[in-house]
Amino acid sequence: MLSLELANRIIEGALKHGRKTSCAPLTVAVLDAGGHLIAFQREDRSGILRPDIAVGKAWGALGMGTSSGALAERLSGNPSFLNALAAMSQGRVVPAAGGVLVRQHDGTVIGAVGVSGDRSEKDEACAVAGILAADLSCEQ
Repeated sequence: MLSLELANRIIEGALKHGRKTSCAPLTVAVLDAGGHLIAFQREDRSGILRPDIAVGKAWGALGMGTSSGALAERLSGNPSFLNALAAMSQGRVVPAAGGVLVRQHDGTVIGAVGVSGDRSEKDEACAVAGILAADLSCEQ
């Protein structure tokens, strides 16, 4: 189970990495394995769409069983599936890097983290750093 304590540690680690790497102001969302929001933080000056984007990245990772960056790569050559996925999810899936599955060390998925605010690859690096700071595992 992904507890509130672990979710907050993920956010703290992601934001710390963001500051260390000079990211733009970030928004971080942590969802449990069922897609429910556990914890969320938005840094000062992070844009007003960032909360929805962060949740959408994490939700898409959970829904498709892979990171949102890997999902974006898979969808890049398949606009028909992208359109179908957008319709089925009612626009909730954001296929851009920054959404990463949170796993226990045995590989069990216990949630996902989504980060938005900077370039997608930097968002993803912050998500991974947050997960590792909470002593959990992830795949990119």
